[in-house]
Amino acid sequence: MLKEIYLSMGIKSEVYDYCEKIIGSLKERFDEIDQMAEINQLKVLDALRKNQVSEACLMGTTGYGYNDIGRDTLEKVYSDIFHTEDALVRPQITCGTHALALSLAANLRPGDELISPVGKPYDTLEEVIGIRESKGSLKEYGISYKQVELKEDGYFDYDAIKNAISDKTKMVTIQRSKGYLSRPSYGVKEIGELIKFIKNIKPDIICQVDNCYGEFVEDIEPSDVGADLVVGSLIKNPGGGLAPIGGYIAGRKDLIENCAYRLTSPGLGKEVGASLEVLRSFYQGIFLAPTVTASALKTAVFAANVYENLGFKVIPSGAEERHDIIQAITLGSKEKIIAFCEGIQSASPVDSHVSPEPWAMPGYDSDVIMAAGAFVSGSSIELSADGPIKEPYNVYFQGGITFPHGKFGIVSSLNKLYESNLVSLP
Repeated sequence: MLKEIYLSMGIKSEVYDYCEKIIGSLKERFDEIDQMAEINQLKVLDALRKNQVSEACLMGTTGYGYNDIGRDTLEKVYSDIFHTEDALVRPQITCGTHALALSLAANLRPGDELISPVGKPYDTLEEVIGIRESKGSLKEYGISYKQVELKEDGYFDYDAIKNAISDKTKMVTIQRSKGYLSRPSYGVKEIGELIKFIKNIKPDIICQVDNCYGEFVEDIEPSDVGADLVVGSLIKNPGGGLAPIGGYIAGRKDLIENCAYRLTSPGLGKEVGASLEVLRSFYQGIFLAPTVTASALKTAVFAANVYENLGFKVIPSGAEERHDIIQAITLGSKEKIIAFCEGIQSASPVDSHVSPEPWAMPGYDSDVIMAAGAFVSGSSIELSADGPIKEPYNVYFQGGITFPHGKFGIVSSLNKLYESNLVSLP
């Protein structure tokens, strides 16, 4: 019956049969992912119970948002989940890039130096930092920047990092996920080793981790291994597919206070900021996040194995340990990236009838194609794929609130490539 449904939805029989063989080989891997989801689910549940979340917490506020019990309790929940002193979780934080920019601008001052010890940051941070000129960048405010390139294997160059740190160095920013690069995404333990190395050189350096796409993939977070700040978006893992907007910053109390004053105003800080009608989605989203992340992980592992077995380079490989939900696939041509994204779009519950096109998206240095028929616009915990139209023509796939949907998306992407004679099946 299942195959008949797939065929009735336009999937070729030979594509379905090939993908089912891949699924059959992944049972043990999927069991491990489910076990990790259970660990993280209990962690989240414990934080909700500890902070006595009540029906009143779900109601929201308007205006100034003074004494917003739901907002304040939610931030305590995040602090407990990430084992930090404080957290800022707000709908006024518009996206992951905004959360990162907020954290950097709040904790750096003119004359300070920022270092990325993991090579080039994500494209949208280039203008935040001032690598590419932009109004309001850190560079405009007299904050300098250094970038330590990675070694050929994609891992940290400890000697170069040591040489880069100076008396001016105030903060390092560590991007956990690969972004639009072909390097590995980093595990929490690896990040902890890097932070320890940096702190041994200069203990007062603020270590920030861009945690986007990595939450709940492992049983610990970067804040458990020395990160002073962890930063992310609520329309990725921690929003569970329900949060309609928002971002979070969790970490040291003094640093979070700086972020709050930067987000609102000196003298106001965390005391203002109405939660409107989003708190129910924020609470329910973080509650569902571990199992939603598990679905996205299963989809990523499935995608890696489907395309690796066809001879495509995939990062990480189908057998590697996962540190985030992103799967990079080197397709090798513009035509293949477009076909892949068309397949993902056609499998979406929203806008399945439209065709994605590359365009000059703000914040990027090349045309980018994005496929995301999502209930929340731009949500990358939902089924989505994107990639820059440039060599080596990598597509980056992530999300899948449920595995059956994620699976259908990958099958559809392969089906589109197969129908376009851009790939052959064994």
